[in-house]
Amino acid sequence: MKYRHLGSSGLQVSELSFGSWVTFSSQIGEDTALACMEQAYESGVNFFDNAEGYAEGQSEVMMGNVIRRLGWERSDLVISTKIFWGGKGPNDTGLSRKHVIEGTNKALARMQLDYVDLVFCHRPDLSTPIEETVRAMNFLIDQGKTFYWGTSEWSAEQIREAHEVALRLGMVGPTMEQPQYNMFHRERVEVEHARLYESFGLGLTVWSPLASGFLTGKYNDGVPDDSRLRVPGYEWLARRLESEEGQDMIARVRKLTSLADELGASTAQLALAWCLLNPNVSSVITGASRPEQVEHNMKAGDLVSKLTPAVVQRIEGILDNRPEPVRPLR
Repeated sequence: MKYRHLGSSGLQVSELSFGSWVTFSSQIGEDTALACMEQAYESGVNFFDNAEGYAEGQSEVMMGNVIRRLGWERSDLVISTKIFWGGKGPNDTGLSRKHVIEGTNKALARMQLDYVDLVFCHRPDLSTPIEETVRAMNFLIDQGKTFYWGTSEWSAEQIREAHEVALRLGMVGPTMEQPQYNMFHRERVEVEHARLYESFGLGLTVWSPLASGFLTGKYNDGVPDDSRLRVPGYEWLARRLESEEGQDMIARVRKLTSLADELGASTAQLALAWCLLNPNVSSVITGASRPEQVEHNMKAGDLVSKLTPAVVQRIEGILDNRPEPVRPLR
């Protein structure tokens, strides 16, 4: 496993990390979660991602129990949570000072931790001034509840405003952003945020690198019974697969599968390694419902050296979706 700095910070995170979205409490129980996290840790993963909104907090409970059962040294871990969707009350959602602080305290209680290393604003809150959120995040840092704060699915304009507010107040701006990034979803990471990496040292911890399973190749011949498309609440994903767009994606994935075969790898490993080619990506968040999947995914880093310019050109030919690069400022 290789490690990368989280943006321009001094914190190092495993280039492949492990997240609990969809799986913990929804698809798997605690014993399986333990086996998956243990396999990830043994593969060199130090970054484990979570959120207050995952399984209504039960994902955090499960991860906290696993960490306690395994007895890992806390300083060896980088643990995150994300704040936005904390409950049904009027102040249980969003990024108000009240919810940021109370939501983080509740997350820490669920995970049985004194602090998390990273707190993300899970989505932008258009009803709360960014200054209020910046101040709340800095309060968490000052209180030792977290070391770094960041955003998830914020626009470049919103991230820039947060940094400008932080600079004006003499506070810490967002260190990282957690956007969706994969072979089929590229515009925000490669174009919209392009100027933020150099301007603010922004690091990326990207989610859905396998495009909700499309890039595993498991839908090439239909939907397996154990797929997340069978999980209640994910009917939208099944509809997407059946759509014209979904069928076009599958056609391209079949070609990627053939290319992966030539490289002696799986489609999933190829998709993960492709994300790692982006130097602005600090960590690629993976998920799994079985430890065997974790072991398989963690070998993706070994494939990066095989993705030569010629291979990348073939991938771009299959995808045919490369965004127009951002023009330099004059």
